[in-house]
Amino acid sequence: MQRLPTYFISHGGGPWPWLDGPFRRQFDRLEASLAQIARAVGKPKAVLMISGHWEADRPTVQSGERPGMVYDYSGFPAHTYSIRYAAPGSPQVAQRVKELLEAAGIPAALDAQRGFDHGTFAPLQAMYPDADVPVVQLSLKHGYDPAEHLAIGRALAPLREEGVLIVGSGLSWHNLRMFGPAAKAPSQAFDAWLDAALALPSAERSRRLEAWASAPAARLAHPEEDHLVPLMVAVGAAEGESAARVYHEDDFMGGVTAASYRFGATR
Repeated sequence: MQRLPTYFISHGGGPWPWLDGPFRRQFDRLEASLAQIARAVGKPKAVLMISGHWEADRPTVQSGERPGMVYDYSGFPAHTYSIRYAAPGSPQVAQRVKELLEAAGIPAALDAQRGFDHGTFAPLQAMYPDADVPVVQLSLKHGYDPAEHLAIGRALAPLREEGVLIVGSGLSWHNLRMFGPAAKAPSQAFDAWLDAALALPSAERSRRLEAWASAPAARLAHPEEDHLVPLMVAVGAAEGESAARVYHEDDFMGGVTAASYRFGATR
């Protein structure tokens, strides 16, 4: 089986695929990029999604056969609190994830009750709208240590040759108090740093990401790094492989520069 690439995606706001009107239209370019990822990859055995909306005291793997939904947003229309992304889970893949982490000396746990949060179901609605690919979520670890999350990715690298698509789901700019024109200059500065860092050879790339907080506008881009740390897992699982930007726009949500990346080659 050919080794799959990994991805870091900007997942957008709340339940955007189930909306319409001007807010929904802000995600048109992001939606097109997500659909293109699915076309490039095809249907994997499963998707392992590392969402910026779930963290635990140790990496925890969603292990239910039929995960429910976590409506982790507010202020959206009533119908968005009953939507369903009906992809099956995969207890087998979940167990494999746990085994790989523990073999690398990383304590891990299973959670059979955890549902899909919007960091998972929103982008997957654009990628696999028929919900016909099994999906497993993996939590972040409390503390957001970039080195720990790079190590988590390294441990999970064998999944890529087992048909599992590893996706870190966050947002390259995640300052909820600074969207619109005020975000333009700082988001461009952070985006330029990120693009340059990801283009470096793998060892230097990882060192640069470990020190991400020293980047230009770093703490404006990520007052908390929950939406950046999924990138570390995607990078760790594809060390030694080049990065390619697969989504980029400089007027997202009225002024934000945002991006998504692939690590490794497609078929």
